[in-house]
Amino acid sequence: MLDVFVIGGGINGASVARDAAGRGYSVALAEMHDLASGTSSAATKLIHGGLRYLEHYEFRLVHEALAEREVLWAAAPHIIWPLRFVLPHHKGLRPAMVLRAGLAMYDHMGGRRLLPPTRTLDLTRDVAGKPLKPGYRLGFEYSDCWVNDARFVVLNARDAADRGAAVHVRTKVAEARREDGGWTVRLEGEGGSQTLRARMLVNAAGPWVDAVINGVMGRNGARNVRLVQGSHIVVRKLYEHDRCYIFQNADGRIIFAIPYEGDFTLIGTTDRDYRGDPEDVAISAEETDYLLSAASEYFAQPVKREAIVWSYSGVRPLYDDGASAAQEATRDYVLKLEGDAATGAAINVFGGKLTTSRRLAEAVLEKIEGVLGRKGAAWTRNSTLPGGDFGVKSFEAEVRRLGLDYPGLPPELLRRLMRLYGTRARAILGDARQPEELGPHFGAGLHAAEVDYLVAQEWARTAQDILWRRTKLGLRVTPEEAARLEDYLAG
Repeated sequence: MLDVFVIGGGINGASVARDAAGRGYSVALAEMHDLASGTSSAATKLIHGGLRYLEHYEFRLVHEALAEREVLWAAAPHIIWPLRFVLPHHKGLRPAMVLRAGLAMYDHMGGRRLLPPTRTLDLTRDVAGKPLKPGYRLGFEYSDCWVNDARFVVLNARDAADRGAAVHVRTKVAEARREDGGWTVRLEGEGGSQTLRARMLVNAAGPWVDAVINGVMGRNGARNVRLVQGSHIVVRKLYEHDRCYIFQNADGRIIFAIPYEGDFTLIGTTDRDYRGDPEDVAISAEETDYLLSAASEYFAQPVKREAIVWSYSGVRPLYDDGASAAQEATRDYVLKLEGDAATGAAINVFGGKLTTSRRLAEAVLEKIEGVLGRKGAAWTRNSTLPGGDFGVKSFEAEVRRLGLDYPGLPPELLRRLMRLYGTRARAILGDARQPEELGPHFGAGLHAAEVDYLVAQEWARTAQDILWRRTKLGLRVTPEEAARLEDYLAG
């Protein structure tokens, strides 16, 4: 019998499985689609405290998230790195003194050590002012971090598996019933039907958490989650420098404009209640117009619909606290334990975000320990994710070292592989000395050696898994190249 069975392969489920496996519990995880195929890959891709949450008095959440920025950066410096955000002062919205006070609090709440502090900008002189309309003169610049969101999930799952967890993708939990002091879990997936036994269940199904309670677990009437849609657009690069923007809007919301994958700018996010099936979520024309209009309020050159090269949308499963507006609903996580060791215990996970996923997992493990008894101690704070075993400021040195080891391979390929896989890039490159030794090429530097690694080590099954979640090369390959990749995977 397993100790813990986790439902959901998003960031919360993967983080819980990793932490539990590392403490010595026997663990299995099931994800009905691909890892990070839901909310976790539809984020704004930030490791941040959430500056705007201060306005809603979410002080505990902001403090915890701010403290996690440098912890996660140290754990995965290949997929997480610092960014500087420029906040232009918009006359008629939040006063400059309010912005200064909020940023001062933001700087000091989370024990910042390595990230640089806030500074004031003269946008008439600073390069960050050049893409903006001339009316924006005063700005503030502060620190947060970027994360490759889908890879963050996959690397947590990979580490969980390396520590003994069984990870089942494209495997749906058809039924989970209490039986003989534990849970009998019936799975339907790639390997057909199978039944497992577990002492404890963790429901981390994200937008589907209530559906799991009502359907899979056989209860009725669960209404814990408020679904809030967030959509993003990706456009051709709007400016040349490497800083991000955070823009205030007249409706009280904010949006970000962030350099993305070298040649693009990411703009998002929206915030509106969603009442449909999470499987069907897609950006609406109204949301697209909102993002274009909000960005065009600030940029000197209006952002046009024809500049959009990609868009994506996700549903945030926020705990329903009765807030009147979607943007006011709490972003904090809520954990609910039901049952006990004698009858079969379950933990339902509501809310959460990328930045606080490690801390959420620790909180879940406290509840698991209370039911099953303690095994190993908490360990993830000073750990690294696969490929991240180098210093937070050593990325460029690692790229140079890889270049010395593989002088016959294109530098842009080596840099991309180091950004995605860190020190495990060498497991992909092997003994190759020339690009043709990496196998068939599918475009944009994607070779069979990388594809084979993703299938064998990271649970990739389809071209969509590889191009849009594991690598983001979907922005660069042609439809014909994607079709050849799909054919290769099928073969």
